[in-house]
Amino acid sequence: MAPGSDDREEGTMLSTSALAKKLQLPMQQLFATLRDYGWIERSGDHWLLTPKGEFEGGGYQDSKRFGRYVVWPQKLATHPLLAAIESRQRITVRGMRRYYPQLHPQTINRALAELGLQEHTLLGWELTELGRRFGGQQEESDDSGALYVSWPHELIDEAVVHRELGRFSEHGAPRVDDSAEPDLFASSGRLSVEGYAGIDGHVLHSPLQMHVCNWLYLAQLTHAHARSLPVDEPLCADFYLPAGRIYVDCWEADVPAGELSSRLRKRDIYVELGLRNIEINARDESRLDEVLGRRLLEFGFRF
Repeated sequence: MAPGSDDREEGTMLSTSALAKKLQLPMQQLFATLRDYGWIERSGDHWLLTPKGEFEGGGYQDSKRFGRYVVWPQKLATHPLLAAIESRQRITVRGMRRYYPQLHPQTINRALAELGLQEHTLLGWELTELGRRFGGQQEESDDSGALYVSWPHELIDEAVVHRELGRFSEHGAPRVDDSAEPDLFASSGRLSVEGYAGIDGHVLHSPLQMHVCNWLYLAQLTHAHARSLPVDEPLCADFYLPAGRIYVDCWEADVPAGELSSRLRKRDIYVELGLRNIEINARDESRLDEVLGRRLLEFGFRF
């Protein structure tokens, strides 16, 4: 008989969020820990039990509001692996990558700055008064002397922080737990009909365009979307940066046949008119800081 079967029979199983509260842990930390232990795994929009999770007593419960979600026996709160988790430690943006593995630390820093929790200065990342209210502490690198901010681990459960960071993560998905708190890797920002919503209000046509748009916005680079090229043809660049006169186009892995000819025509125009342009491919989506940032610097664009 698997551990926890008695709890299941007595109807005292706990959801993952309830177990996190019992352990006095941030919910997202517990989700990530259970994933790292190999007890649960992500499948589309749902968390599923692995054989290890089932052995530890995990099961499922159905909810009219949240659908099917994973539950655990109450006595799991005393499990040695879970009891040993430290919840009081502080984390930096690099530590937050555990919960948002697709995000570059610089993207997380910019997102926190957009929320007003910190700001970028010549000295590094400086804590704001609002960030202090969220538990931030100003730190200084022993090696370089650059300033950065450390945060309480509970920051990852702050709804507004999770909402903004979740919009940048490729693992965005509706929550499936029976809690009002956000689940790990929540909403990706997709609109049901029109397209994909950028945080600046632009409605984009693909996830790649959305990530590029968000990157430009967080880098505080003024940009236009669907900007007409300076020719007497109905051709538009995906983005245009007026300060550097740079056109940016996103090439998804599968370009529809109807768009291919116009995209190839744009390439010719860029060459014919000597226009500055940057192409971002699908494989660049997870490393925009390296690819897009480097190309802008090559054009002498400082930001």
